[in-house]
Amino acid sequence: MTSSLDGRVAFISGAGHGIGKAAAIAMARLGATIGVNDLKEEFVQETVAAVEAAGGRAIPLAQDVSTREGMRAAVLRLASEAGRLDIHVNNAAWVRYQPLAEITPEVMDRMVEIGFKSVIWGIQAAAEAMDAERGGSIINVASIAAVRSPARSVVYSGIKAGVVGITRAAAADLGARGIRVNAVAPGAVPTEGTAKHRNVELDARRIARTPLGRLGTVEDIADAICFLAGDASRFVNADVIHLDGGASQTSLG
Repeated sequence: MTSSLDGRVAFISGAGHGIGKAAAIAMARLGATIGVNDLKEEFVQETVAAVEAAGGRAIPLAQDVSTREGMRAAVLRLASEAGRLDIHVNNAAWVRYQPLAEITPEVMDRMVEIGFKSVIWGIQAAAEAMDAERGGSIINVASIAAVRSPARSVVYSGIKAGVVGITRAAAADLGARGIRVNAVAPGAVPTEGTAKHRNVELDARRIARTPLGRLGTVEDIADAICFLAGDASRFVNADVIHLDGGASQTSLG
């Protein structure tokens, strides 16, 4: 069951494509006003157009949210323009898969800034903007890689495991204010960003290991995010929803 989000305001980082864009459209269809964040203006405008085509209202927020100042500026601007903040989705990421010996400081620093630090800055800014009486819902996008790590993913898997830890710790800090903090952990989901890391043979192996017999879609992940954003999940807190069709929790070979 997915709750109506009528009258609510949601900030989504990395909403220019993939899971973030799908979540923006899905929340808009449920009645939410969407703060569309991405680094590139053209990506932001594409999602704004998609949200409006779905009958929703979107506020464009082209902003680098890898810094504390950038994230806070974007979140508080949305809260000011829309009058409130109820939902915050930390989705932004920058991903490179590399053999352990080839990891460089430059790549690691950028991945950590966007995929790890921005989650903390996002939670911090959201907590500042959310009403003390209404509370709110913060949803972090982790990954199955946090519990089932592939090769060449030392930095990525470490970051996503960290996001899980951040989620639980922030839930402990913010629960008394009525702010819930949860995470979704997608498995292999075809998106523009993951295309270069996939091929037919690899997808076939992943499907063979998945009890539901298919890969996930961005809509699958977006629907789970909507669930965590709404009142149907009002007693769900500090949790991580695994979204991989059962692949990480079963053994099919």
